[in-house]
Formats: sequence, C-alpha cells, structure tokens
Amino acid sequence: MAERDFLLPDLGEGLEEGEVVKWLVAEGDTVALNQPLVEVNTAKALVEIPSPFAGVIAKLHGAEGDIVLVGKPLVTFEIEGGDIPPAERPKRTPVLVGYGVDEEEPEIRSTPASKRAPSEGPVAASPPVRKLAKELSVDLAEIVDGDDVGLAKARDDL
Repeated sequence: MAERDFLLPDLGEGLEEGEVVKWLVAEGDTVALNQPLVEVNTAKALVEIPSPFAGVIAKLHGAEGDIVLVGKPLVTFEIEGGDIPPAERPKRTPVLVGYGVDEEEPEIRSTPASKRAPSEGPVAASPPVRKLAKELSVDLAEIVDGDDVGLAKARDDL
C-alpha cells in the first residue's frame, strides 16, 4: 500500500482556507470513493468534502475547529495501487465540491455544421440569437464552433 495526501481543494471564489467543522471519518476507517470525509466551513458556506480515493484513512490533518489552508494536506490515505505512474492513472475532471469526482474524462466533440446530418435537428440557440440571425440573414447551421467566419460575415453585412 502507498500513502497519498489529499490536499484541501480550492472551494471556489478564491477562498484561501477552511475550518474543519466535523470529521465524518476517523483514522483507520476504510472509505469508498466519493464517501463524505469532512464538513468544512468557509467564509461563504458549510461544505461537505468527498473522498477522492478509496482506501484507509492513515491520518487526519487537523482537529475540529482547526483552520486548514487551501493546498495543504487534509487527509492521508493508504491506498492499493498508489504507485501507478501518472500516465496510467485514470483521468479526472474537476467537478463541483460535494458532488464527487468523475474518474474518466468525458470525450466531448462538436460536429462542424457543414458535416451535421439533417437528422441532428436544429442548431441550439437562444431565441434572441435566432432573432438576430434571422435579421442578419445568417444561417446558424453554417456557423462552426470556434469559427468566426460566419460571425465576421454577419458583422460586415451590418
């Protein structure tokens, strides 16, 4: 088994610290991925932080009432397979604190408008955007994500 430190994550809005309100686990406990570990009070909210690993709690850093700085150790885990090289570890995407972690990074790809099949339906756009496109005679299906050509044409027509 290898030891891994879990650092207090940035809880949003540039907060620099959190107060440990209540530990929901103890040293020696076996925890599952996403199991609630601790309640932390920030300047803005009381946040329940989930476990980023499955394993055994080796050490809790800080007692209830202690202030922990963002980026400093919060919990040390003993986990199996902890010596996996970074390139072989599952990819993780950031998620809102309190909602767990995604192990695999979702593959998001956009289909260019020129390659979009007619069966894919209308282009997603809000009513004000649709109205403006109609006024400017711009076909929303011709605008490709990241391609400002259609937008530049529309501006030139103004």
